[in-house]
Amino acid sequence: MKRRRAFIVKGYRPAGVLLTAGLLLLILTGLLGHTVLPAKVAATGNLLTDALEYVKYMLKYRGGGLGMQIMLLCGFAAYMTHIGANNVVVKQFSKPLSVIKSPYALLVAAYIVACLMSLAVSSATGLGVLLMATLFPMMTAMGISRPAAVAVCASPAAIILSPTSGDVVIAAEKSGLPLDVFAVQTVLPVSIAAIIVMAAAAFFWNKYLDKKENTPMERVDISEIEVKAPAFYAILPFLPIIGVFLFNGKTIEGLALDIYTIVVGSIFIAALVDFVQKRFDGKQTLEDMESCYEGMADAFKGVVMLLVAAGVFAQGLMSIGAINTLLNMAQAGGAGGIALMLMLTGLTVAAAIATGFGNAPFYAFVELAPSLAAKMGLNPAFLIIPMLQASNLGRTISPVSGVIVATSGMGKISPFEVCKRTSVPVFAGLFTVIVGTLFLVPMTV
Repeated sequence: MKRRRAFIVKGYRPAGVLLTAGLLLLILTGLLGHTVLPAKVAATGNLLTDALEYVKYMLKYRGGGLGMQIMLLCGFAAYMTHIGANNVVVKQFSKPLSVIKSPYALLVAAYIVACLMSLAVSSATGLGVLLMATLFPMMTAMGISRPAAVAVCASPAAIILSPTSGDVVIAAEKSGLPLDVFAVQTVLPVSIAAIIVMAAAAFFWNKYLDKKENTPMERVDISEIEVKAPAFYAILPFLPIIGVFLFNGKTIEGLALDIYTIVVGSIFIAALVDFVQKRFDGKQTLEDMESCYEGMADAFKGVVMLLVAAGVFAQGLMSIGAINTLLNMAQAGGAGGIALMLMLTGLTVAAAIATGFGNAPFYAFVELAPSLAAKMGLNPAFLIIPMLQASNLGRTISPVSGVIVATSGMGKISPFEVCKRTSVPVFAGLFTVIVGTLFLVPMTV
């Protein structure tokens, strides 16, 4: 891990480093006699080609799924910049927000808005990319440093708020509690406390880093912003967010659209509005649309391939036995209730950081909780709630996680810089989750 990080710090291309390290781990796994591929990927019969088969799988899985979502949103963001809609947003929102002199107060407000967005967008990477395409340009224009703004976009899914999240549903089942009781009465108070603490930590930590590193602040003088588009264009960059709340959350009865359709529809609506605004000049409208396609191509080169490489590296870690080793440690550890909770939470965080996944470590470790709790006469929820939040918190400080790779790629900064920015808020949130569990969740049944 340290050597891989050293290569990236020295200027080696992250995608190439991660892909090479992942392939080497997969090949080593095969040489040691372990299974290289997960059950959902058919083996080719040779350990070398099995490693390449997983690269192909990741290209299809992340390139065609999440990768397409990222490319669409990046293309949409590039199009909004090209037609001048982003400048209109900055101009319009700068006026009321100009009374807030501190960019760090704006950062806290943006973070809380981003956390609320997690109620509508369940995917951490999907939400991060959506925020980078919509809120990021406004945050940097209002004086929030680029690394701090990327960190805001990368971290709202670190704490689970949605009661219908797959993780919460599994956690409630393993805790033996009804979903509404577990999600609303047990998890939600701890989550809200953690978000408040993380917002405060983000304020002071980013302020400290910006001052220490003399990070350039990009606050734009409103009078210098050149606006050629009409004022109503300010609504266009927020079409995907509006669409997510209206359709992805099924607010409109009988009509549910996924994020891909929502973004495609947003591009179509924006192009139609621009076509009318340009007095039905179809040639110019189609010329402007080229910026969208170029943005999608840049996203594939700069972000999607990083996601593919990170996925290959994570599979290499898991196939060589990293997760199983951690599981064995948890089962072998004999400790009291609080010590056991801390150990399981720490192992979940470690696995999430190493693999970049939030769900996989939690799903692996949560299977242990009911049996361990029964043996020690503990309340399963006392063990499970910190693990539930720890998996997502750990992902937020993993340089190989999808959300960190995607947002850092779009923000054109190092994944390690983003992790540095999210680290203190994440550990403050983890500490709050542990303390909240100790005070709000009964240790015994």
